[in-house]
Parts: sequence; structure tokens; C-alpha cells
Amino acid sequence: GCSRCVQHLLLSRQLATKKAKGKGQSQAKVNISAALVEDIINLEETSEDMQAVIEALKEDFSRNLNVRTSPGALDHITVVTKDGKFPLNQLGQISQKSPQLLTVNMTSFPESTAAAAKAIRESGMNLNPEVDGTVIRVPVPKVTREHRESLAKLAKQSTNKSKEALRKVRSKSITQVKKSKNKVSEDTIWLLEKQIQQMADEAAAEMDKLLAAKTKELLG
Repeated sequence: GCSRCVQHLLLSRQLATKKAKGKGQSQAKVNISAALVEDIINLEETSEDMQAVIEALKEDFSRNLNVRTSPGALDHITVVTKDGKFPLNQLGQISQKSPQLLTVNMTSFPESTAAAAKAIRESGMNLNPEVDGTVIRVPVPKVTREHRESLAKLAKQSTNKSKEALRKVRSKSITQVKKSKNKVSEDTIWLLEKQIQQMADEAAAEMDKLLAAKTKELLG
């Protein structure tokens, strides 16, 4: 009736099969049932945190790294006004007049026109807005090879930042596991650390795939 003994028995059994696979087979998958170790660490939460980092990277790619400037690309540019920070699409009406021209109509918040133009200019999207009364005209630049390459570099930088965030999730989880080292066996700790590392490796591999696809799309 001792759940801790059952847990240890199951983990030892997992460990025995790991070790039986022989040296040089260190890539054997660890797959600990989250329920067995829930009093040591919430593995599902670790997995969710890692997934959240991947989702944020996807979001960054689709929102900020596009070769073609579309009206949607301007939506979430942050405008700093005296009343706080707002996404551009809450202050102005964004429309596409032609493939070469977007406009932002600031009639509803005319006092924020200059701030909005500044935010567009500093968005890192290679845009040079022109203010005409309460309308901001945004010529869409021709896509140069140089622009594509600079976007691909930004994609790589974003991926590296995300991997840094992933490493923090991994370290935090491993630290959490180590706190239980007086309560559970070394084998259990070792298995859990291996499982967390494996989760992090899988998440990093998914990021690499996203980066490869994005780079291909950007460089055309």
C-alpha cells in the first residue's frame, strides 16, 4: 500500500531496462508517468512552459518576419502615447490602397498621429511613413535580397532568444527535482533529469524546424 515503494519499484524497473540497453545507447527514451512523480515535479507544467516558448516563437515569426508588408503587419506595432501604449490598429484605421501603399487613418485619435508615424518608422520593418494631416501614408518598399537576408538574420536571433528561454525552463525544472534528493533515490533524480533534458531537446528540435522553414520562406 506504499505508493512511494510502488513508484520506486516502477522507476527502478525503468532504470534497469535503460541500463540493459548497454553503453553507447544513451539515446534511449525515458518516459516517466507524470502521475508517478507529481509530488516531486509537475512534468505537465514543464511541458506546457516549453510549449509556450515554441508558440511565442511561432507568433513572432508570423507577426514580425514577413517579406511582404500587409495591412496586418502594422496591426500590432506599439504606439507610445501620453495615455499609455496601444497597438496601432486600436488608434488608426489601416488599409491597403495599392500593393505599394498602406495608409493609416488617424481621424479618431489625431493627437497620436506623430507618435504612430514614429512607431511605424522604428518598427524594424524598413518602413518610411509620411504624415499628411491625420493620414499616415506608408509606402511599401520593394523587397530586396538584402531585406530578405536581414529578416532571416532576425529569425535566427529570435530562435536563439527562445532557446535561451527554453534553457531557463529546463534549469528551473531540474532545480525543482534536485530539491527532492533527500526524499527519493538518486536513480529517480537521474531519470527525471534525463526526462526533462529530453523534453528540452525535443522542443529545441521543433524550433530548429520552424527556423529552417521560415528561413526558406524568407530567402525565397
